[in-house]
Amino acid sequence: MSPLLAAAPAPETPPHTGGLLLLLDGTAGLLTVAALGIVLLLVLIIKVRLQPFVALLAVSIAVGLSAGLSVTELFGTVQRSTSVSMIESGMGGILGHVAIIIGLGTMLGAILEVSGGAEALSTRLLNLFGEKRAPLAMGLTGLIFGVPVFFDVGIFVLAPIVYAAAKRSGKSILLYCMPLLAGLSMTHAFLPPHPGPVAAAGLFKVDLGWVILMGIVVGIPAVLAAWAYAAWIGKRLFVPVPQDMLEAADEAKAAVAEERAARRAAARSTTATATATGAGAGAGAGAGAGVGVGGKGPESGSGADSAPVALADAPDEDPAEQPVPLGTVFLIIGTPLLLILAATFSSIALDPSTLRSVIEFFGHPFVALTIALLMAYYLLGIRRGWSRKSLETVSTSSLKPVGNILLVVGAGGVFGAVLKGSGIADALADTFNDVGLPVIVLAWLISVVLRVAQGSATVAIVTTAGIVVPLVEGQDLSQAHLALIIMAISAGSIFASHVNDGGFWIVAKYFGISERDTLKSWTVLETVLSVAGFAMAAALSVFI
Repeated sequence: MSPLLAAAPAPETPPHTGGLLLLLDGTAGLLTVAALGIVLLLVLIIKVRLQPFVALLAVSIAVGLSAGLSVTELFGTVQRSTSVSMIESGMGGILGHVAIIIGLGTMLGAILEVSGGAEALSTRLLNLFGEKRAPLAMGLTGLIFGVPVFFDVGIFVLAPIVYAAAKRSGKSILLYCMPLLAGLSMTHAFLPPHPGPVAAAGLFKVDLGWVILMGIVVGIPAVLAAWAYAAWIGKRLFVPVPQDMLEAADEAKAAVAEERAARRAAARSTTATATATGAGAGAGAGAGAGVGVGGKGPESGSGADSAPVALADAPDEDPAEQPVPLGTVFLIIGTPLLLILAATFSSIALDPSTLRSVIEFFGHPFVALTIALLMAYYLLGIRRGWSRKSLETVSTSSLKPVGNILLVVGAGGVFGAVLKGSGIADALADTFNDVGLPVIVLAWLISVVLRVAQGSATVAIVTTAGIVVPLVEGQDLSQAHLALIIMAISAGSIFASHVNDGGFWIVAKYFGISERDTLKSWTVLETVLSVAGFAMAAALSVFI
């Protein structure tokens, strides 16, 4: 062998061999696998209508095998060994952080919903702002109540109040529902404990305190822009209140009123029966005493005198039927947010000490949300006459819809682990760096494409995060800057909601808006919210 041939450098090889990399070597093969994987994901969700969890899991396996990963790397082995399954580590790594937060947040939102906290909040705000500013009151209701409850739950709970406000004013229902929807959508996209930002925080390993802070800083200007558009479109596009929904709401109120009346009548009947029984016993005792000791009249009449007193003390209203104090709603919603923020900034403002450890303990998301949930149990449940069985039933039933969300988030973690383990993530990072666009811009654009293509905001967030996380590794970015990138991803995930998004149809059907008018109002509102949120995040990223 000649010295020249011996000194020739070996060609670069990808980290794995096999799959499509046998046909396309190196970076080109990895990028091809990535592109085909994303296309396959969109086809499975949009055309085949495959459940997103199944689609993400199937695409993750297909991408891993195509990129040359072995079966052992993907799934591990039956026997115990040192090999780590990418599927297990990817799903477990993200769900270990996300599942507890989403579960606690969901139960907290359910207690607030069922107890009437949302109705109390909206009614108080409507009375405070008056008829002319009712749209602003609805927007603030959505913004505040949207923190602990999911987007669709907020619509179901608050829609009857929108119907009533629109019917009373005679104006377009868009004037009232769009500000409400903007508030609900902003909190759903930008603030924990909603699954999107929580999942992204877990993937980027960012403290939730920073996500909350940046979510507020970015989200408030975005929702103000959306409210401005809502006021504009609400005056130019008249949509009447849907009569079927209005009638259903009236029937529900009548049923509740009837049930309350029956409960009060039963309480009075029980009290009267108990009092009559006591009076009879007292009269009998008095008569017996009169025979034995000369029949003292006043003692025999004491039982009869107690009857009116007992009936007067009978409760006219069940404690659970009384309006929830507004301060209680703010206390329960605000406590976990303040605790988490305090823990985040204690690590910056305080040196290691016992005080800092205590603040960080109570401010850990697991502890903070548990405290808020226990507060809700007592203040909205036990103190208002709920039984422990009722609390258990409400909490358990609220967790039923969470399974799908957690599985989708977990599958997104698997997709990210496969991208990283196969070397695709590094290839994407090198390619995007060569494009020259800032990471925050790329994050928003990727999220927008995935959102518009397949409709699900959660899928857009977890998929984009899996792609973007490798782009920021090794750049030594601060927690605040990473939180802004999460905000850009979240903003992209709500861009241009249209017919492939379940939220589009919930809004259209629940508020009686035609598909054409929903595109003019709701779709544009979401786009305004997305663009304004991204613009704010991008502007802040220059200085942070």
